[in-house]
Amino acid sequence: MSFFNEIMSVVNDIVWSLPLIGLCMGAAVFFSFYFRLPQVRLFKDMVNSLTEKGDDDVGISPFQTFATTVGSRVGMGNIAGVATAIYFGGPGAVFWMLFMGFFAASSALVETTLAQAYKDVTDDGEYVGGPQLFIEKALNKKWLAVLFALATVIGPGILMPGLHTYSIASTFENAFGVDMLIVGIVSVAILGLVVWGGIKRIGKVAELMAPVMTVIYVLIAVVILVMNFEKFPGAVALIVKSAFGLEPLFAGIIGAAIQWGVKRGLYSNEAGQGSGAIVSAAAETSHPVKQGLIQALSVFIDTLIVCSSSAIIIMVTEKYNVINGNGEFIVSHIPDIEYGIRWAQEGLISAFGSLGGKALAIIIIMFVFTSLMGYYYEAESTMRYLTKNSSAAVKAMKIIFLGSTFSGVLFNGEVIWMMGDIGAGLMAWFNIIAILLLSKKAKEIFADYENQRNSGLDPMFNPVDVGIVDQTGAWKKYAQRRIKAQRKEG
Repeated sequence: MSFFNEIMSVVNDIVWSLPLIGLCMGAAVFFSFYFRLPQVRLFKDMVNSLTEKGDDDVGISPFQTFATTVGSRVGMGNIAGVATAIYFGGPGAVFWMLFMGFFAASSALVETTLAQAYKDVTDDGEYVGGPQLFIEKALNKKWLAVLFALATVIGPGILMPGLHTYSIASTFENAFGVDMLIVGIVSVAILGLVVWGGIKRIGKVAELMAPVMTVIYVLIAVVILVMNFEKFPGAVALIVKSAFGLEPLFAGIIGAAIQWGVKRGLYSNEAGQGSGAIVSAAAETSHPVKQGLIQALSVFIDTLIVCSSSAIIIMVTEKYNVINGNGEFIVSHIPDIEYGIRWAQEGLISAFGSLGGKALAIIIIMFVFTSLMGYYYEAESTMRYLTKNSSAAVKAMKIIFLGSTFSGVLFNGEVIWMMGDIGAGLMAWFNIIAILLLSKKAKEIFADYENQRNSGLDPMFNPVDVGIVDQTGAWKKYAQRRIKAQRKEG
């Protein structure tokens, strides 16, 4: 097992080298200013786009894609990920997570807009898409599209699910004394019933679970904040000062704060990774930018609200440790408890007693299942792309995914995190390069949306107007409405 750990560590260091950190941050900031801070200017449009209703049963609704991607994004990265960032990067890592959440919303907008513009329709009558399709169609680089698809099968399909099972199993073991293997078996059995139902069932389940779990968790954080409000200003000051090396205790790990903040920010909100774009391509919408705005909103909720909630729980209750580059404790509040989900659980126990720990275990069920449902759809969609919609390959993907999910109770937390990071990092490498190369095309689509919006029209997409050939008929009805509106306006 130690040899396997060493291999994962080496691969993780290669994937998450400084160039990828710089690429993630640079792309997020570039898109934000290239599109003139759309996450601020068009916030009202983000909310309004949620209520749009499709005209047929080909795709899932915008709200269902929102719920599915929020469910996928809001998971262990928002709780255990925050704890991990603090452990390796100190309190300053929280600042850089929030930094990534704000600016990376623009990356989510771009990748989702492109995924919608270049989506396809399957023989079963469902919309599909994602970076694999816009890389192939817009960049004409089939090899890069295949690499991204393989990274998605390997990441969300194989390497990333185990972390979520590990988190739920360890939380239940701590709260209720239930053996981790039993939790793993039950989790896989329930998940299997859902993933065999396809994207429509995934969307319907996520539509119910995602809002509930998010609201409950945030309310718990608010209560803990009120109970420990005298500690809140000090915690905020510590986070900000540590982020810039102004806190002497953490000045020596400012590089780690940035690295772990960006890494955990991407793992949590998935913006720039391309995964949200895969789910979003399944939506029925009248203009690609509308889905892009919805995904930008989901990034806000994921990072700025849910990750902040975890940081509040951990920081104000002081249930955290911090190490330096040599693995030595800089801060040791709970030295006997492994970094991860247990820190938030200990924070809840300190506030509410053992009931708090049990409550988090129940909430984690919803966090885990919505994340895993999103992961599975991403893996299946790209497997269909790689195998030309082979039913045998899809069935094999279901079995592999469920097996990977169960593997979370067989490995320790450290190697599980490394596997998840590798999966997310591989996708980010290929996707961010692609969306940077396609930034001009994304800007054209975005300008089309804004021009219609500024003219008082409900934006309707006609691919021809931005030089895209729609061979699927997905945009035909909206293109016709666009032409009629233009004639009426003229």
